[in-house]
Amino acid sequence: MAISDWPIAERPRERLLAKGAKLLSDAELVAVLLRTGVRGKNAIELARELLTEFGGVTKMLSAGAELGRVKGLGPAKSAQFAAALELACRSLDEKLREGASLTSPGAVRDYLRLALGGRSHEVFVCIWLDAQHRVISFEEPFHGTLTQTSVYPREIVKAALKANAAAVIFAHNHPSGAAQPSQADELLT
Repeated sequence: MAISDWPIAERPRERLLAKGAKLLSDAELVAVLLRTGVRGKNAIELARELLTEFGGVTKMLSAGAELGRVKGLGPAKSAQFAAALELACRSLDEKLREGASLTSPGAVRDYLRLALGGRSHEVFVCIWLDAQHRVISFEEPFHGTLTQTSVYPREIVKAALKANAAAVIFAHNHPSGAAQPSQADELLT
């Protein structure tokens, strides 16, 4: 059934306007970005397919040209998703530059998910913080391969001193999506 045939109060865009984006599911938010479905699928059904196909919001938004393998999606939709992700990243960066603090594991996780989600290779990052845990800077000193990256502690210490950091957060991604640390990860930390 086409979304235009749904009661107005149940349509994703109208629900967003009336009640706010937080009340919508991931599929409904993606449907708002899609605006239309394809033959045989409304925007919600297409959104669910995308989220399943790519394994969640972050990977879907970062998929780029791979979105084209889903019927009905081409470069224009890929560009829309890339723009939405970049706006979210810039918004978060702006908040952090204006003095917001990374004071909880959840805030750090959300920040890193946006910054590193969708990367096709391992990246080791350093977030330099002041005494109030406000971000001084975010650096990507080491880039690796699909499964590993080399990290040089001496270079990290030099960079931390240069940034005059009172606290640091070290992190790296796993392009495979595996959340468990490897033996090499444990040795490094």
